[in-house]
Amino acid sequence: MMKVPRLHVPRPPARPGEAPDFSYLQISPAGSLSRPDVTAPLTDTEFLCTGMVRVLDDAHAAQGPWNPHLEPQELQVGLRHMLLTRLFDQRMQNIQRQGRISFYIRSLGEEAVSVAQTMALRPDDMLFPAYRNQGAHIARGHNIVELMCQCLSNTKDPCKGRQMPIMYHWASGNIFSISGNLATQYPQAVGWAMASALKGEDRLALAWIGEGSSAEADFHHGMTFAAVYRAPVILNIVNNQCFAGGEQRSFAARGPGYGIPGIRVDGNDFLALHAVTAWAAERARRGAGPTLIEPVTYRAAAHSTSDDPARYRPKDDWQSWPLGDPVERLKQHLITIGEWSMERHEQLIRELDAHVADCWKQAQQAGTMTEGPRLDPRTMFDDVLAITPPHLLRQRQQLDQEIEPFT
Repeated sequence: MMKVPRLHVPRPPARPGEAPDFSYLQISPAGSLSRPDVTAPLTDTEFLCTGMVRVLDDAHAAQGPWNPHLEPQELQVGLRHMLLTRLFDQRMQNIQRQGRISFYIRSLGEEAVSVAQTMALRPDDMLFPAYRNQGAHIARGHNIVELMCQCLSNTKDPCKGRQMPIMYHWASGNIFSISGNLATQYPQAVGWAMASALKGEDRLALAWIGEGSSAEADFHHGMTFAAVYRAPVILNIVNNQCFAGGEQRSFAARGPGYGIPGIRVDGNDFLALHAVTAWAAERARRGAGPTLIEPVTYRAAAHSTSDDPARYRPKDDWQSWPLGDPVERLKQHLITIGEWSMERHEQLIRELDAHVADCWKQAQQAGTMTEGPRLDPRTMFDDVLAITPPHLLRQRQQLDQEIEPFT
């Protein structure tokens, strides 16, 4: 009897009530993958998209040729940035639950992706983040009072109420505005990088998208232009295990199909992420073109404050994630090399928690959803057109008349 083709519907590793199962994850031993020269031809890099670059082993020691040999002080700064990102996230999550902001997305479990990769670049390199990359802002020194005000859409909101919460921008920090349309970062980053090369600069661009966004057309457009023009760009597919599409081959393996090196990396290993990003950055600056990186991590929290993950995955499954917690792993590495302690760690948490609390006090003075002052609605006419057309001038005058009795 002839068999009839059946539609394949991927099944998640585990559903609510089942034990978490991550046996599908292919993990290379720490230090086992070689490090090609940054100008190596594509054929000499293809093994990197099937293995997994890892530096920290189970004993929290750095192993192998990808060890970036960072100074302890730099690792401590990275730990601080990740902790501050996590505490900031928790505070904003709580504030959303209090009804003071409308929406929030945490980056719990993915902090190293933003912080380590940002720290591996120069401050003048351009970042094109997705909505779990608040750590990039923190690593670049963005005042979290301003980030809080953006989430509040208050009188100090740098976006003037024109963006959803968490869709930050920071022009002076070289961080592009987040878009709610998935994968727009890729063509934007590639175009920016092409312009940088045309101007004879050695600045590069880095973009992040989630693995689900790789199904968008913008992903393929960006990859095509990056490959053809050898744009100085680093393109990340952050694989946080929440969407299908990587069953047959890794997401990094999509790179060689376009003629771009693909690297699969432990996304919870700060040292490995830093090393891989630095390698890709040097490759881009030498004119060897783009790199596709797949940080393998896990989304520990809900997709957003509008989501209930208990309906589709086991409770506390993150605790079983075999690549662990990026904050805990870097902390233990610093303790192992004698450059940190539990006492210093607890003290740092207290200091950062107090800092976040103080920043919130400052931010709410500019208004919340439930408390004034309010953002002036007349600002909607500002910063849109160089010359305001007559019909918008009339609308502004009408708005002035309606607002005047209440001011």
